[in-house]
Amino acid sequence: MRSRYTAFALGRTDHLWRTWHPRTRPPVVEASGVEWTGLTVLEVVAGGEGDDGGVVEFEARYVELGDRGLVRERSLFERRGGRWTYVAADPAEAGPAGD
Repeated sequence: MRSRYTAFALGRTDHLWRTWHPRTRPPVVEASGVEWTGLTVLEVVAGGEGDDGGVVEFEARYVELGDRGLVRERSLFERRGGRWTYVAADPAEAGPAGD
């Protein structure tokens, strides 16, 4: 999950595409043009060495066109070929960041 955040922050769409589960990934992953400014992992359910799946809830902060924002999401991950892949998200909350 952290590697995907870093890939978003650096515009590394190749990494995002490789770590997206083939069942749910789009044909092309494009950079968003957003400046990602921070990540806080709120909860991790499963996702350990003996697990085949896991859920990560997080908040990611960003700046877009001078406005600060916050994305809060619960992401589902699945182990595939020994590597974790992003399957889907359940956005819990999104909008401007508060002070």
